[in-house]
Amino acid sequence: MGSSEGRRATLMVYRNLFKAVKKHIGKEEHKAHFTDFSREEFKKNVNLEYPKDSSFIQQRINLAQNYTYLLNSIHHHKDLLFSYNIAVDRSNEMTKVLGKSAASVGLRLPDVYQH
Repeated sequence: MGSSEGRRATLMVYRNLFKAVKKHIGKEEHKAHFTDFSREEFKKNVNLEYPKDSSFIQQRINLAQNYTYLLNSIHHHKDLLFSYNIAVDRSNEMTKVLGKSAASVGLRLPDVYQH
């Protein structure tokens, strides 16, 4: 794999990581350290030379892929727990479901369900 292909692959992996962080962790200010840490790690590795540092680059790509997979898996697992109603607080999830159901027939939820 040449230098440009290596960078393209690295960028794609990090883009997927940032999407997963944004989707599953969020963009709130108190959670910004996740995104900041990922971005700083990426910036540290941008100027590495591909043939010379290929094993280190590959380790970093694998780490980013594994972390992305972990975030997506945790989110999927949480969704499964919600769907099977297992030991999780479902009040927010149920409000969303009720809101979608009401909206699908052109209605709004009563104020009791509004937060």
